[in-house]
Amino acid sequence: MLFLLAFGFGFGPVFEQAGAGNYMQYLIPGIVGMAVLFSSVMNGVSLIWDKNFGFLKETLIAPVSRISLLIGRCLGGATTSTIQGMLVLLISIPLGFTMNWLMLPVAVLSMFALSFMFTLLGTTIASRLDDMQTFPTIMNFLVMPMFFLSGALFPVSNFPAAIRMVTIINPMTYGVDMLKHAMGGATEFPALLDVSVIAVLIIALSFIGTRFFSRLEA
Repeated sequence: MLFLLAFGFGFGPVFEQAGAGNYMQYLIPGIVGMAVLFSSVMNGVSLIWDKNFGFLKETLIAPVSRISLLIGRCLGGATTSTIQGMLVLLISIPLGFTMNWLMLPVAVLSMFALSFMFTLLGTTIASRLDDMQTFPTIMNFLVMPMFFLSGALFPVSNFPAAIRMVTIINPMTYGVDMLKHAMGGATEFPALLDVSVIAVLIIALSFIGTRFFSRLEA
């Protein structure tokens, strides 16, 4: 809400005076992506919590594969994050945001895919950590640049070449762009490219996360 109101009403007049259109229409997909990003990566905290209090050991001795445990945890975290993203979308309607509601299922699927990817990232990193304080520090170091250099708050097309390169390798850039395709807004890349990048990252993180998760001791 703070980002939505502060940036929406603070930068909105400047954005419109520059001839770039309605800033709320530009901003809302990015704020939805932010809600999804922050809540998803922090799902890794629950893994460290389970490690420290012994609950993870009870889970690891269950007669199921480690990849099933990993995917199950991430599906749960992604579901919660998707619901949070949907709540932000609902809150944005009274603020003047409009979209083609026939695209709502696509928007929800996009939120879920983005949530699942970042839940995998958070869980993969958490599987290598034991300290509750270290994890938020590492994740903030990664998450804040990913968010601000993703095009969520402002266009990235006019960035200097070096920073533009960072935005191109930033997975959040494609996640936000995918949400803009689904919810309406100025996009940077073709929808197929966004979906392909997210899908490849999900597969890669599933492979890496499974390897790390397999090394956890029961």
